[in-house]
Amino acid sequence: MNTRIRKLTLLTTGALLGGALTLSIQAFADKGDSVLPLNELRTFAEVFGRIKQDYVEPVEDKKLINEAIRGMLSGLDPHSDYFDPKEFKDFKEGTQGEFVGLGIEISMEDGLVKVVSPIEDTPAQKAGIKSGDFIVKIDDTPVRGLSINDAVKRMRGLPNTKVTLTIARKTETKPIVLTLTRATIQTRSVKSRLLEPGFGYVRVSQFQEHTVENFASALGSLYKDNKAPLNGLILDLRDDPGGLLNGAVGVSAAFLPKDALVVYTEGRVADAQMRLYASPKYYLRGGSDYYTKSPAELKTVPLVVLVNGGSASASEIVAGALQDHKRALIVGTQTFGKGSVQSVLPLSNEGGIKLTTARYFTPSGRSIQAKGITPDINAEDNSDAGFRIREADLDKHLSNPNGGDEAPSKTGSKPAQQQPKPVAKNGDADGSAKAVDSQLEQALNVLKVQQILLKKNPS
Repeated sequence: MNTRIRKLTLLTTGALLGGALTLSIQAFADKGDSVLPLNELRTFAEVFGRIKQDYVEPVEDKKLINEAIRGMLSGLDPHSDYFDPKEFKDFKEGTQGEFVGLGIEISMEDGLVKVVSPIEDTPAQKAGIKSGDFIVKIDDTPVRGLSINDAVKRMRGLPNTKVTLTIARKTETKPIVLTLTRATIQTRSVKSRLLEPGFGYVRVSQFQEHTVENFASALGSLYKDNKAPLNGLILDLRDDPGGLLNGAVGVSAAFLPKDALVVYTEGRVADAQMRLYASPKYYLRGGSDYYTKSPAELKTVPLVVLVNGGSASASEIVAGALQDHKRALIVGTQTFGKGSVQSVLPLSNEGGIKLTTARYFTPSGRSIQAKGITPDINAEDNSDAGFRIREADLDKHLSNPNGGDEAPSKTGSKPAQQQPKPVAKNGDADGSAKAVDSQLEQALNVLKVQQILLKKNPS
């Protein structure tokens, strides 16, 4: 009898839950022309009741609902996600340039964590983690079955504590076990230096809150150090996983004419229809324009942009805009191909969601989604010789609305090569013996050829 009453109570609870969901969703559906999936909602309520009744251990309602929300978002595409309040706080800290962890940009594939790129000057990069590595175990916990947020939680922690990662790498026959020490990651997203008199170098490793401000400052310092107008400039966006959209607009604006179109987006709702221009109102967060005191020569200085398979999202926006406006030559290898826009939306529980709301397009109307930016000058490098993942390799990736062939990585297309230690691509100049950065050398040679041509054919 008691069992029968308990079952009846659970089924009633499920039915009430289904009704509550229907009423809640109805409020949103009334704003559009959606047809409510009532049968699917009943199924959801039925599954919820079955888990509460029959699962081997008791499960909190909150956990079931949170995991259902997580699955609803992660099932859409590789970039939509749900954050509980703690995760949302950590996510926002990451865009501000400081968090405690290892310093890895990651994605999920086939239930495993895949490294998009290590952030430079972090424990991950110093330990030798590479783009394309799979993280198969965090300490003693297998990664398969964890959500991407769960994996991030386990890799983050208190400063100076240790975490052991087991890495699978396509070029290695055995797993690689690395023990890393968590650190407060204060990512300096902009670095600059003179390569030689007359030729400047600026690297943007990620687009964060203060990237545009720091970028303007770095450009000013280069001109000051050179004591004369530059003959050429290299903008290094290799292994830059992207970041804030306004940062990409601001960096592009340094070199483009005022009010030139940088990027536009297309989505289903009005807020997703945007056209962003090289104008302060599209990248400033208050105060005066960062470029007010910048040299006028920035608009015409010969410019080369370095990219590779780790250049994604915001870095592809910059490369695409400068390429379309014929303002720069793009040198390197095919980029990652992430042409979708994620809106970060806060929720009433102090958590939030990252939801794909639009695709972005370069000024000429190209979609980069699952294709990437094709360099004007192809320059291979050993860092791209191994396994590289791209957007087109990710499960559930959005299609390219322009049609045509997508650009997945060419796994196994060439034999594995030993990668050299990172060199000038990271803006280091400590005088130590380092391997040659062949892509950077080629970019510098391109600038020198341009300089020769300008002297022969002055405008």
